[in-house]
Order: sequence, then C-alpha cells, then structure tokens
Amino acid sequence: MTTKRLMALDVLRGLAIALMIMVNTPGSWSHVYPPLLHSKWHGCTPTDLVFPFFLFIVGVSMWYSFQKFGDGLTKKGLLKVLKRFSVIFLLGLFLNAFPKFDFESLRFFGVLQRIAIAYAIGAVLCMRFNYKQLLIIGVSILMGYWGLLYFGGTGDVYSLTSNAAGKLDLLLFGENHIYKGFGIPFDPEGLLSSIPSVATVLIGYFTGRLIDLNSSVIEAVKKLVIYGMASAVVGWFWGYVLPINKPLWTSSYVLYAGGLAMLFLALLLWLIDVKGIKKWSIPFIHFGTNPLFIFVFSGVYTKVILYLVKTIDAKGETITGYRYLYENIFVPIAGNMNGSLLFAIAHIMVFWLLTYVLYRNKIFIKI
Repeated sequence: MTTKRLMALDVLRGLAIALMIMVNTPGSWSHVYPPLLHSKWHGCTPTDLVFPFFLFIVGVSMWYSFQKFGDGLTKKGLLKVLKRFSVIFLLGLFLNAFPKFDFESLRFFGVLQRIAIAYAIGAVLCMRFNYKQLLIIGVSILMGYWGLLYFGGTGDVYSLTSNAAGKLDLLLFGENHIYKGFGIPFDPEGLLSSIPSVATVLIGYFTGRLIDLNSSVIEAVKKLVIYGMASAVVGWFWGYVLPINKPLWTSSYVLYAGGLAMLFLALLLWLIDVKGIKKWSIPFIHFGTNPLFIFVFSGVYTKVILYLVKTIDAKGETITGYRYLYENIFVPIAGNMNGSLLFAIAHIMVFWLLTYVLYRNKIFIKI
C-alpha cells in the first residue's frame, strides 16, 4: 500500500506546486480571476489553500521518511534536519535578493523560509515525542498562538495594522526587511505566524500515521473524510471568533485548511488506489518528484524576464520581457483576462516539460 499512497501524495504535491506557479505567474496582476487571488485579509479563497496544502504534504511525507529510522531524535537525524533547514532557508533568501542583491532592503522571510522553519520544528517534534504527546503539542500551539494574537495586539487585534505578529516582526527586523505588499510593512510569512504553521505540518504527520496504520486504502479514505470534515467544520466555526486568515495563519485557518487537505488527499487516494483512475495524474507526479527545485527555478525565471530581459515594443517603449510576452503573445490570442490566465498555464506547461525531462532521466534534485 505504501507505494500507491505515496503516488497519491506525489500527485497532491505536484498539484500544489503547479497551482503555486499559476497564482504567482499571471500575465497581469490587473487581470486575474478572483479564485486565483489571495483574500485581501480575512477569508479563504482556493489560492489561500495552496501553501497550507504543501506544508500538510511535508508532514505526511515526514511520517513515511521517519519510519526508516525509528531511533527517535538522534544527533545524525538532527544534523540532517538542520542541513535541510539551512539549504531551504538560504534558497529563500537568495530568491528574495535576486537579481538586485540590495541587502539593505532584503526581505528576510518568504515561502521557502516558512517551509524551512515549519519543517525543522515539526521534524524535531515528531522525532522527539510520541503520538499522544504530539496531539497535546499541536493543540497547545493552536491555543497558545490564539492567546498571543489576542493579548499581544492592540485595538482590533486581528487587523492588519494592530496584530501582534506584525508588531513583533517590525520590532525584530525593521520595516526595510519586511514585505510591503499590503501597503504597510507586514510579512505574511513572518516569524510569529510561523508558529501555527508547525501545527499544519503536524496535521499532515497525523494523516500519514492514520493512512499507514489502516489495513486498507478504503478504510483510510473513510477515516480521512470523517476527520477532514470535522477539522474543517471546527475551523469554520472557530472562525467566527478567531477569523480565518492566511496572512496571520490563524489557528482557525490551520484547522480549516488542514481539514480540506485531508479531504482532498482522501479524494486522490479513492481515485488512484480504489478506482485505479491514474492516467490524468501523470504530469502532476512529474511536478511532485522535484517540487522545491521547480519552485525555485520558476521564481528565478520569472525574475529574469521581469527585471533583466528588456525589449522595445511597437510604440518604441522599453518594456520587460514579462510584459512583452503577455501583451504581444497572450493578449492577442485570448484578451486581457483570459490572456493573463493563459500566460500562467503556458508557463506551467513549460515548467512541466522540464520536470518531465528530469523524471525520465531519473534526476531527483533533493533540497
């Protein structure tokens, strides 16, 4: 059963990476369909689920990889975790710095940095503590973070301007090193909000355990549906008190997104293992076997055509390669809105071709 389950996991991982590329690479940010945009603050769109799904996958994978050792927290295991943490975190810093390398305004955090932090802390916890202890730790993380937000903020403690997570990042790192995409310095992948992302990894770890300890795939699917629905519903109702919010990675958001991730994995297991419907999933398997490499590559590529490649348009204006591709190739084909979507889909296909070549040549780049 393990190989088949990991196939479904590779598909989910590949879907997550493909969707990350899609939502990060529209032809124009002025022409994006609402489901492919993040919520402005409170709420949860399909795009808001992509990142927690990936961290959930990290946790599921952790269950299977740790079964090979079974020695608890050892010096060798800890060094391996720290090495991977360092590589992923530094790659995230590199992506933030590239291509200008302006270290005075370098953003310290980002997607890869959060993956590194959540992975490292989650891995150490899972190697050190047993299942019951991890459940207590997971609940404590969610409740403790809620307390930090509630008592650490001022005024509207869950607002963009008054939350504890943003205040701590400003205090520790200064506004020059914080994301400013919200109009003010606030990092949606900041330090304090990385704490509950560990709970997202733990939900994945518990899911891997649940699947592995069941005697059949169909039984695992049934339990995943039950637990997934329960988690999503609890998260949804909790959201009336503690808003579901991705930038803050609120505890209600953790349960809501984690529950939906369980349900989606259950669907994939049912399709691939129970029903044997697999052919559609092959491209996502290719994405899923080199996920972080293709994510980094896509980020570098996008910045190259956005900042380094310049050309002259029909009006004699100097524009970026990114804009040229969108306006001169995709807009004439499909218009502004659909051209923007087609731009993203075309890039997914190009990046898929690269992952296919790597897969066919059995090249799996471990990051």
